[in-house]
This record gives sequence, structure tokens and C-alpha cells, in this order.
Amino acid sequence: MTKGTSSFGKRHNKSHTFCRRCGRRSYHIQKSRCASCGYPDKKKRKYNWSIKSKRRRTTGTGRMRYLKTVHRRFRNGFREGTQPKPRQRGPAAATKA
Repeated sequence: MTKGTSSFGKRHNKSHTFCRRCGRRSYHIQKSRCASCGYPDKKKRKYNWSIKSKRRRTTGTGRMRYLKTVHRRFRNGFREGTQPKPRQRGPAAATKA
């Protein structure tokens, strides 16, 4: 029996399947644990010895559905419920341009 080509044909069982939290194919079926994010642990798996891995999944790599509007609102002082001032129309706007 060789270690190479003939052995690779026998590999047809999957030890890892898709993780429901991170979406990667890292969830070990028998261990019931994700090798990538650590699911079902409550805290996400991350280590300081892998800086590049932390960079891949940090804030700003996704959609940031809420957070992308916070900076704009911060510059305006988080104001709410106000109306914008009426814009000038007519010859006054033409002289500025």
C-alpha cells in the first residue's frame, strides 16, 4: 500500500461540514465544534498569534448595516426630528455659480 495516489482515491468521507455561524466548511461533525470560529462556544475563536486571521473577520469586512451610518450621525451631533432649512431658489443661486 502506498501513501500517495492510490490512497487518495479512498477519501470520500467528510469530517467537516458547513458552520452555521461563520459559514466556513470547518464544523467538525463528530466533535460538534467549528475549527474556525469555535461554535457552539458563546465567544468567537480568535488568537493574537494569527493577526491575518483577525484582520479577515474584523469590523469593516462585512456590510456594517448599522455602523456605517453612525459616523455621519456623529458629525451632526446625533440630531433627530429636525427639518432641513429651505433651499434658496431663483436668481440668488445663479449668481453664486
